[in-house]
Amino acid sequence: MRGRPTMTTTKGPKNGWAVIRAVIPYFWPEKSVEGAGRVKARVVVALLFLLGAKIVTVGTPMLYKAAVDALAGDGTSAAWMLGAGAVGLTVAYGMARLMTNGFNQLRDVVFSPVSQSALRQLALETFNHIHALSMRYHITRKTGGLSRIIERGVKGVAFLLRFLVFSIGPLALELLMVLVVIAFAFGPSYMLVLLATIAIYVWFTFTVTEWRVKLRKEMNDQDTDANQKAVDSLLNFETVKYFVAEKREAARYDKAMARYEIAANKTAYSLGFLNFGQSFFITGGLVIVMVMAAIGVERGQMTVGDFVMVNAYMIQITMPLNFLGSVYREIRQALVDMEEMFDLLHQPAEIIDAPNAPDIHVTGGTVALKNVEFHYDPARPILKGVDLEVPAGKTMAIVGHSGSGKSTIGRLLFRFYDVTGGRFEIDGQDIREVTQESLHRAIGVVPQDTVLFNDTIRYNIGYGRDGATYDEIVAAAKQAQIHEFILGLPEGYETQVGERGLKLSGGEKQRVGIARTLLKDPPILLLDEATSALDTRTEKSILGALKLAGEGRTVITIAHRLSTIADSDEIVVLEAGVVVERGTHEALLKAGGHYAQMWSAQAEDREAAEGDDAAA
Repeated sequence: MRGRPTMTTTKGPKNGWAVIRAVIPYFWPEKSVEGAGRVKARVVVALLFLLGAKIVTVGTPMLYKAAVDALAGDGTSAAWMLGAGAVGLTVAYGMARLMTNGFNQLRDVVFSPVSQSALRQLALETFNHIHALSMRYHITRKTGGLSRIIERGVKGVAFLLRFLVFSIGPLALELLMVLVVIAFAFGPSYMLVLLATIAIYVWFTFTVTEWRVKLRKEMNDQDTDANQKAVDSLLNFETVKYFVAEKREAARYDKAMARYEIAANKTAYSLGFLNFGQSFFITGGLVIVMVMAAIGVERGQMTVGDFVMVNAYMIQITMPLNFLGSVYREIRQALVDMEEMFDLLHQPAEIIDAPNAPDIHVTGGTVALKNVEFHYDPARPILKGVDLEVPAGKTMAIVGHSGSGKSTIGRLLFRFYDVTGGRFEIDGQDIREVTQESLHRAIGVVPQDTVLFNDTIRYNIGYGRDGATYDEIVAAAKQAQIHEFILGLPEGYETQVGERGLKLSGGEKQRVGIARTLLKDPPILLLDEATSALDTRTEKSILGALKLAGEGRTVITIAHRLSTIADSDEIVVLEAGVVVERGTHEALLKAGGHYAQMWSAQAEDREAAEGDDAAA
């Protein structure tokens, strides 16, 4: 839609009016799936129904007055009202109340599609924007808190729309109409008392509510913190069990909930003060006006019907004024909730496509790093002028000690981050100059720890390519050497894998991950320490599947265990972000440098492990 807030600034709206302006384009769109003209027509019709409801509402007490005067035998009422009779006027009064409700319900029915469509589009835009944010952003955010911000923000928009458009505006219109009627029917003194009552009430409500907003923010912060701790603990269920930390986690969660409890109590206490203050001021105004009307009746200046009408109008405005207090309070709270979501929407995406970027065209799959430099922090460089080239269809292994920068190369290839110097190319194309979507389609990744969706094995393998058939999924499973295992399960491919795939072993998860990547069928394959978390026996079986997966593809293997990459076409040794050695396995062993030392150290570890196994 045009006119929506852009995602290029670093800060979202920081006050209520800015948030409201950001929301309006979603409900008065320039473009819409349903059609902007149709959406606007629905909004206009809903507002007309709302106006009709208010006109009938303001006119209803006049019928009430006429019915009372007719019953009291007062002859001052309008002739047409007397002609209707007390019964007829009473029926008209009931019909007027029914019409008010009918107009309100028609308003809601007409406007509901507009509201739900806008909320859907806003939620989808937020969801897409979160996926567009960089890896740097996501590793610093807490998933539980992030989901809570989105949930509260979308609910806040729904509330704001309903009550700002259908409560605050109509209330102001109704109060104005009542003041005019009172001024003409009973004189300016009545109007001035009403006006003063409304002004004091509104001033008190807004002042106290603004104070309560700070308390609400604090409560939201504590709620987010408690929710984040709960989600984090549940995601790390195994770790909690390993370290017998159930009581520790419960105490941590309870501590967060205790802070939320204190903040929530403050919010409740302040609400009680606000409600009592509102009742005090509105009741005071009601009593004053009713005393004035009673004196008028005693003096013969007003009829009993006039007294009843004044009372009806006071009650009529008392209800929406009480409503005003709660509505304004909830609107301010909704704005607080929405502000966090719009801050999220205005969080800039660090990695974006260049203007008019073309899709990448992979002709063979040659990957080249040309004087690549990278740092997360300028004071701590990670890669320092790395030059590498992996010919199409060949295999290169990148090894080195922890912190050498080998995993960073994998992240740069997939463009989770952009290089800070030099160029990263695929078939001569700088990956910063092509679309991220096409780049991601060209690269398959098998990570150290394959994370699966809490769904079936079929769904998780099929995730590799949208729309893949069952036969294609089975073929990929066979290539990954996991088909027989799946058939041995009671539910076969429909077996649920559990949260993050916890119902499967590490080797089984890795095979599912390999099958998923094979189904994707990318020309370039990145193996990011894909077997380092597995036992030796499982690793050997997985290596066979990985070797088959790499046939006919350009393969970059980031490895810790050197035994897994000995047959690579070229091995590169990184040390502190610099290439210190490169060559085949045999050549590097003969050179007696860093690689030979690493191989020797790992060989001793393997012999010790095999000796322990034999002794056992």
